[in-house]
Amino acid sequence: MNFLLNHKFNIKAKNLLFLVLFCFLLINNSLVYAQKEYVVVLDAGHGGRDPGNLGRPGSGFKEKNIALKVSLGVGQLIDKEDDIKVVFTRNKDISLDLWKRGDIANNAKADLFVSIHCDSHTSNAFGAGTFVLGIRGNKKNLEIAKRENAVILKEDNYKQRYRGFDSSSAESIIGLSLLQEENLDKSLNIASLIQSNFTKKLKRVDRKVKQDNFQVLRETIMPSVLVELGFLTNKKEGRYLNSKKGQKALSIAIADAIKKYINQLKINTISISDDVLVEDVSLTIEYKIQIASGKNKIRTKSYNFKGLREVERVKVRGFYKYYYGNSSNLERTKKSLKIAKKKGYRSAFIVAFKNGEKISIKQAQKIDKL
Repeated sequence: MNFLLNHKFNIKAKNLLFLVLFCFLLINNSLVYAQKEYVVVLDAGHGGRDPGNLGRPGSGFKEKNIALKVSLGVGQLIDKEDDIKVVFTRNKDISLDLWKRGDIANNAKADLFVSIHCDSHTSNAFGAGTFVLGIRGNKKNLEIAKRENAVILKEDNYKQRYRGFDSSSAESIIGLSLLQEENLDKSLNIASLIQSNFTKKLKRVDRKVKQDNFQVLRETIMPSVLVELGFLTNKKEGRYLNSKKGQKALSIAIADAIKKYINQLKINTISISDDVLVEDVSLTIEYKIQIASGKNKIRTKSYNFKGLREVERVKVRGFYKYYYGNSSNLERTKKSLKIAKKKGYRSAFIVAFKNGEKISIKQAQKIDKL
């Protein structure tokens, strides 16, 4: 009887010991999990001798100052989180090369890179937009990823730590390509969160999540976005971006998006919202026909332009330029040019734009061939 009691006691003691060990392991694992630190690199665009865009003439706005204030505001808000470490590419008014910004993020082994800017345009455009790396930029990004990963071959015991990795092998390159795809998904996710906050919480005009070939994004090997807070060249929006109220609101919107993104990383629930429109503008060229130019501001009604419809008016340094036949197809634009000339616009000619910036027809055709 005593033997049976002792046996039962030993079983209970073993069960209790197992339970204690299990709880210890569970708590220990939870502590390790909770101690995971997510590194977020905040990049204030321009700086030092590079002021960025200056808004409307006489406004006194400087993109570099606004980007820095919003960047510091975001950093202050997310640095309060126990599991987020903030790294600034610059926290004061200094010049910094684009490659160096990416280098800082790569060396910090960042989990996220956010570059903050203000937009400009010759027209009265306005609204906020967020960009991720475009298709062509990923080719350069892959080369950087290969180079960055090649340094592991210099580490002690790299064969044990990185079993099977060879920076020159097809298999490892495929692995990096898959990592790029994962990074793109994550980039699109954080971009959609930021853009949603801008449009739904701050009621900014939605210029969508887009893909483009920004140099600063090409230099990073982690999920990365470039944020355009709005247009300094728009009188009303420029004042908002330059105000303390606007900068605070934008900082909160970005910080909240980053915190939500990090929380999603913790539970591995990264997904892209179905209502997010992603447009690869790195491959988009616009062809237009300039039909007139002058100091007179004319309403873009068809009766003012000999029956031509959808005429666009753009103000450039005190002059108004009038464009017709906007298209991404050069051959279609050539047909529209014939129509314009038949209407009497004998001196009309074709111009090309990439992301709102005027380029030569020759450059546009080269890009079209890529």
